[in-house]
Amino acid sequence: MSDTNIVRAAITQATWTGDEESMIAKHEGFVRTAAAQGAQIICFQELFHGPYFGIVQDANYYDYAQSIPGPIVARFQKLASEFGMVIIVPMYEEERPGVLYNTAVVIDADGTVLGKYRKHHIPHLPQFWEKFYFRPGNTDYTVFDTKVGKVGVYICYDRHFPEGWRALGLNGAEIVFNPSATKPGLSNRLWELEQPAAAVANQYYIGANNRIGTENGEFGDEAVTFYGSSYFVDPQGNYVGAVASTDTEEIVIRDLDLGLIRQVRNSWQFYRDRRPDSYEELVAP
Repeated sequence: MSDTNIVRAAITQATWTGDEESMIAKHEGFVRTAAAQGAQIICFQELFHGPYFGIVQDANYYDYAQSIPGPIVARFQKLASEFGMVIIVPMYEEERPGVLYNTAVVIDADGTVLGKYRKHHIPHLPQFWEKFYFRPGNTDYTVFDTKVGKVGVYICYDRHFPEGWRALGLNGAEIVFNPSATKPGLSNRLWELEQPAAAVANQYYIGANNRIGTENGEFGDEAVTFYGSSYFVDPQGNYVGAVASTDTEEIVIRDLDLGLIRQVRNSWQFYRDRRPDSYEELVAP
């Protein structure tokens, strides 16, 4: 026997509007649209309220960083309460001047801020100059006990590191969101492989979303084209419904049967058969 608990979950893939206020307003519209379709939880793309400024190293983009809690979070707290929806808000956080993080805020369905996750793994390579903008995250791999279930967040480049996926599983995650900003290249194949593999290895659902569009109005010839392809994957590594398009703004809404987690774990006893006593050298500095 398995528990059946259907959660209607949503992820977004969107183009940059050119200014912060209209970008925030666009995502407020996404919440309303998703709510009208019965969504109970929604996660936006990485750094949703601005362009993906990691393309360049420019201190002017520090101005996008905001306090948490603060004005952006408050707007989505109000919507969460209005629609009874869990909202995950990936944004640029200023803890204090000069102390900046790539963060996701988890707001429960009553508007309560449950906490935040700060991106742990920070890339620094051409067109992903993130160490210029962010300190490495110092939060735990927290799993948030939301109205719809136990939810974790792992942001973009984090996905290349299996340890965090596992920590979220050990902490009880049922759904993990991986909001991203990913450009074509080697990434395309990894995008197809990594989240399904992580979902199987850790036996939970993953919602992976990516930007779309070319932010050439912001970055000119240095701009890249983000390829969308957002999706949900189940604990058996199967896509839940179709993968989103590469170039169209979408709200991907899928029904996730959390009862499948128990079925999979009863069949594949990965948590029983782990050997952490033999893994010590894996976490040596």
